[in-house]
Amino acid sequence: MIIDERLSVFIDALEWSLPEKLEELEKQALEDQVPIIRRPMQTFLGFILGVVKPGAILEIGAAVGFSSILMSEYVPEDTSITTIEKVPARILEARKNFRKYGKENRITLIEGDAAQVLETLADQGKKYDLIFMDAAKGQYLNFLPDILKMLPENGMLITDNVLQDGDVIQSRYAINRRDRTIHGRMREYLYRLTHSEELDTVILPVGDGITLSRQLKRGE
Repeated sequence: MIIDERLSVFIDALEWSLPEKLEELEKQALEDQVPIIRRPMQTFLGFILGVVKPGAILEIGAAVGFSSILMSEYVPEDTSITTIEKVPARILEARKNFRKYGKENRITLIEGDAAQVLETLADQGKKYDLIFMDAAKGQYLNFLPDILKMLPENGMLITDNVLQDGDVIQSRYAINRRDRTIHGRMREYLYRLTHSEELDTVILPVGDGITLSRQLKRGE
C-alpha cells in the first residue's frame, strides 16, 4: 500500500461501484488468489478510457479476463480489444468469462508468450491507441521496444504495479535476494520511460503505482 490505508478506503468509498457482474468476477478472482487490478486502478482506467476513447486496445496479461471485460464497459461497441495470456488455466477461465458475460465477440484472446506475440503483432504493423501492461514485471523492459512500434502518435501506454508497494525506492540490499532482479529491472524500466525521447511519462501513486506514457510526435 503506497498511500495510507485509511485514506485509500475513504477514497474507494466515495468512488463508483463496479457493475454487478464485475463485482462477482472480482470476488471470485480474489477467492482464487488470481491477481487482478485494484480498485483505484479500476477507477483510473475507466476514467482514462472515457477521455482517450481508443479505437483499438491491447492488454498484456489477461489473467481471467477481468480487466478486458472492465475496459469493454467503458468504450464504444466498435472498439477492438485484444488481450494476451500464456497460462493455460487462466486462458480457459478467461474464455469462460468472456462467454458468460457476452464479451466473446468483443474481446480477442491471443494465446502465447507475450514477448513472441508482441513481436509478431509489431511485425504485422498493428497499431493500438491504448496499450495496458499488467504482466510479468521483470519482462516490462523486454516488451517495450515492440510496444513502442505499435503506439501511434499520442497513443497511450499504461503500466500497472510499477512502484511495488513502495519497494522500488529501497536500496537493492534492503530487498529480499529473490526479488532483487525484478526490483532492478523495474527501476530501469521507470528510468527508460521517463528519459525516453519517444515518450512523455508521468508516474502516479495509484494502487500499486502506475505509469501513463504518451507516444510523442517525432521531434516534439
